[in-house]
Amino acid sequence: MAGQFEATTEINRSIEDVFAFLADGTNDPKFSPRVQSIKKTPEGPTAVGTVFTSTVKDAGMKTGRTFRITEFEAPHRIRWAETSKNAVTADEGGYDLESTGPDTTRVRIFNVLEGHGIGKLLVGFAAAAARKDGPAFGQRIKAAVEAETKPSQGA
Repeated sequence: MAGQFEATTEINRSIEDVFAFLADGTNDPKFSPRVQSIKKTPEGPTAVGTVFTSTVKDAGMKTGRTFRITEFEAPHRIRWAETSKNAVTADEGGYDLESTGPDTTRVRIFNVLEGHGIGKLLVGFAAAAARKDGPAFGQRIKAAVEAETKPSQGA
């Protein structure tokens, strides 16, 4: 049984700046408190095939997570798939970005969660918790992007 969560937020930055911030997956700890550490391989710009390996803390337990970028269409779309073997994984996820003005961008994030083994019993709870946190998660992304990037000169 799978579960999905999504969040949408408006960010007061250009689509190019928002995309660059999100494409650098090492920024995840700036808006996702569950991410304890993260690294990218290979070094260099993110592209299809880039792998992000992280340590996350969920419900008091630390686990290792590995995500592979499966689609990368600047500045509008990023997709990933979790390749780690955990009880609940994000088999598919991504960002969709849309310019809503010269310096505003709408971002949609989503993850499709899948349970494996005992995780089949837990995936519903994990999806419900993620959906409940969705609006706050969107606001954390907005705050992080706006804190880390400068508005364009025309703003």
